[in-house]
Amino acid sequence: MQARTIRPIAICICWHDNRILVAEAHDTRKNQVFYRPLGGTIEFGEVGEETVRREFLEEINANLTQVRYLGTLENIFVYEGQQGHEIVLVYDGHLADKSLYSRDTIAGYEADIQAPFRVIWKSLDEFGPGMPPVYPDGLLELIRVTR
Repeated sequence: MQARTIRPIAICICWHDNRILVAEAHDTRKNQVFYRPLGGTIEFGEVGEETVRREFLEEINANLTQVRYLGTLENIFVYEGQQGHEIVLVYDGHLADKSLYSRDTIAGYEADIQAPFRVIWKSLDEFGPGMPPVYPDGLLELIRVTR
């Protein structure tokens, strides 16, 4: 049985032309496509800003600049039939490689599970009722008030 723990994570919002950079994912149990900004688990002894910088390097081989803290969200969810609980530190930042802003799709790779994934730019208007969600819950409200 999997231990029931709260996972500390950090994610970073990168903006381009009123769109944010997100990873596309799919929950097969819910048959649902969803999106999430890049980031991951905060390792022991690491602060959130270091986490997002490391995760962007690991996942899309990109450096971040001008990283700033936006806020914290608590995310309780079900993914692939398993309940999860995260404390999410949310950051805003810029991609150092400006060529990434002109790409429609960026190849991502999650080393932990040895899986590729797609990273794309999505407008905030592309999330909401009747459309695929962006997670964690509360993210859209947070970035709207901090932008």
